[in-house]
Amino acid sequence: MKVTKAQYQSPRGEVTVVELTNASGASVKLSSVGAGILAIIVPDKEGKMHNVTLEYKNPATDYFEDGPCLGKTPGRFANRIALGKFTLDGVDYQLACNNGPNHLHGGPTGFQNQIWNTEITADDAVRFTLKSPSGHEGYPGNLDVAVTYTWSEDNALTIHYEATTDSATPINLTNHTYFNLHGVDKANGLEHNLRIAASRWLPTNDSLAPTGELAPVAGTPMDFTETKLVGRDIKADFEALRFGKGYDNCWVLDNPGLDTVAAHLESPISGIALDVYTDQPGAQVYTGNWLDGCPAGVNGETYKDYDGVAIECQGLPDSPNHDNFPCQILRPGEVYDRTIVFKFNK
Repeated sequence: MKVTKAQYQSPRGEVTVVELTNASGASVKLSSVGAGILAIIVPDKEGKMHNVTLEYKNPATDYFEDGPCLGKTPGRFANRIALGKFTLDGVDYQLACNNGPNHLHGGPTGFQNQIWNTEITADDAVRFTLKSPSGHEGYPGNLDVAVTYTWSEDNALTIHYEATTDSATPINLTNHTYFNLHGVDKANGLEHNLRIAASRWLPTNDSLAPTGELAPVAGTPMDFTETKLVGRDIKADFEALRFGKGYDNCWVLDNPGLDTVAAHLESPISGIALDVYTDQPGAQVYTGNWLDGCPAGVNGETYKDYDGVAIECQGLPDSPNHDNFPCQILRPGEVYDRTIVFKFNK
């Protein structure tokens, strides 16, 4: 495994970028801004290498405060907390509302907009760490967080999340990479085939905050239990699709675990396929409905709405406000320990 490291000066401080390249030439490029993924380069069906993620041009500046949260680790709580409110152990908390009436991705100065500490722990692994003080963005507890990326010789990227706290706090970590597996500029995210191992999903109100219902996907455009084009039903007359201008919804995985494929995404053009594994209970699928206006791509291209698909494995959104959702509260003496694997095949 080849490891290269580069550093860039930004107004926020020094940004570190590490690239891991395996023997076949496939690689992953990682950044200390938001403990994020900049690029994943893998071969298509003819052996030609392609970056299969959306990537901005300037790693020193473009990844701060970008609306799409491109490739990064949002936190302390990914996704939405309704009205920015929750009650924990009898104490009411009010967080910033930065997404309409709701709190999104840990707030304006969330983990995705922080420069993390970087350590190359092996020739195939990079570990990013961050200390989040009590009160940051309104959250209780001093939190120590680590995100470790490991790149394999068979093109699997493992993301391991760990955290500890000195006071009870909500936590929900994920990765926000946007995939475009085509390897060509003319095709967008809607032209991928997708399968999700989930028979239920979370309906939301018009602000995209969950209602608390776990609804069956059967008979709705939310049914991806059999492989279909991402864009096949996206213009259906269905409330959730109108609310989000496309898919921006969480599916409740039937059998989460690292030996079960949670989602399968494939390009019929390049033949590149992605299998996603996770021990997280949910997967938020976002079809890049609001990519217009984000920073330019690495080759100067202008990204448009629906150019990429994010598959964000995570705890269920707004879980602090729903007792019927899996608990996302971390307490002293416990370790938050979650894993996502992106495995590429052709």
